[in-house]
Amino acid sequence: MNEPLFTNDTIVFGILMLALGAIFYTESLKGGFWEKFYKIVPGLFMAYMLPAVLTTLGLIAPEWETTNTDTGEITKHSTNLYYVASRYLLPAALVLMTLSIDLKGVFNLGWKALIMFFTGTIGIVIGGPIAILIISTFSPETVGGVGPDAVWRGLSTLAGSWIGGGANQTAMLEIYGYNQKLYGGMVFVDIVVANLWMALLLIGIGKRNAINKWLKADTSSIESLKEKMSSFTDSVKRNPSLTDLMLMAAIAFGTVSVAHLFAGILAPFFKNIVDGIENQTLKNVFTFLDSSFFWMISISTIIAILLSFTKARNYEGAGASKFGSVFIYILVASIGMKMDLTLIFDNVGLIAIGLVWMSIHALLLIFVAKIIKAPYFFLAVGSQANVGGAASAPIVASAFHPSLATVGVLLAVFGYAVGTIAAIGCTILMQLASAG
Repeated sequence: MNEPLFTNDTIVFGILMLALGAIFYTESLKGGFWEKFYKIVPGLFMAYMLPAVLTTLGLIAPEWETTNTDTGEITKHSTNLYYVASRYLLPAALVLMTLSIDLKGVFNLGWKALIMFFTGTIGIVIGGPIAILIISTFSPETVGGVGPDAVWRGLSTLAGSWIGGGANQTAMLEIYGYNQKLYGGMVFVDIVVANLWMALLLIGIGKRNAINKWLKADTSSIESLKEKMSSFTDSVKRNPSLTDLMLMAAIAFGTVSVAHLFAGILAPFFKNIVDGIENQTLKNVFTFLDSSFFWMISISTIIAILLSFTKARNYEGAGASKFGSVFIYILVASIGMKMDLTLIFDNVGLIAIGLVWMSIHALLLIFVAKIIKAPYFFLAVGSQANVGGAASAPIVASAFHPSLATVGVLLAVFGYAVGTIAAIGCTILMQLASAG
């Protein structure tokens, strides 16, 4: 990617905050164009898309290259904003949003949440080989390649990413030995297709009432939990003092600190254990345990759930979840910044495979949701727990209600657990489809 106009992270962060401020300001306007606009396009979607437009215009960029005019040496640069948002602000947001959680109410959401999650997993497993079969009928060279260059080997990394996450994606790269010089193309497909799907899900959130009506979904358990949380918030609501704000910051970032501390201990510890497993298949199944991101998110959520049984939950009345939402929106903007819309046309063949693949995932989710009358919430969060993992599942869940962010995290943890083994099954099917 070419060097953008603004490369200083401080400036870029300011631009993202100005974009978010503009979105919230226009969304607050009553009457006229903007009220009609946001009835169609959710503000959360705009928080994602506007940074993508800024990246596409070349004003900002997640990464870029510069060339030394004297030596011809190419230097790669990247922004740290997504790293900060995902490693510091995301776990802090999860803590603030989980403080007031009604854990019993979450479990009362029932079996449909798990059904939709595993439906999403199955959609990814069968979507890959079906996509290869479809694309091969009119563009066999797109799904070809031999040895380390075989496309199905590269697609195995997408399966790992879309069922589990980054750790599972890396595991699949190691298992199937895809040519690492070509790996960047697969990462690109991952970013484009997954982000386009997330954009569609965010748009759907704005239409969830109509979608639920079409699905004939029973949303009573979700509405009951939301109403209970709203009633609790009202009962403890107060004008936050400076002490309240400082203590909320202490709870949030103190928890993040503890989570990073123990993640730094547990990840290497489990890496040694996993490396010692002789059975290669079993070894790859548990590879997610050496991911510090997995442990950081898990520990943050566990501590927040424990705090929800203490008086700390009363900080919801001082606006804990609202501050968490601020961090979530910053994360959404940093994710949107990774999307250059023009690059969709750079590798049409692989993008086509990814789009067909994701369409099968989506259609299966819609089909099952219609049969079991599952709410759109379960469809959207079940999908993102697979495709987006712990970074984006809470974003989608919290768009329905801040207290529901933890549901996204809990389902995403399932994704980490089943990611590699399900991706191996998907890859075997894709290899067979390519051979056929």
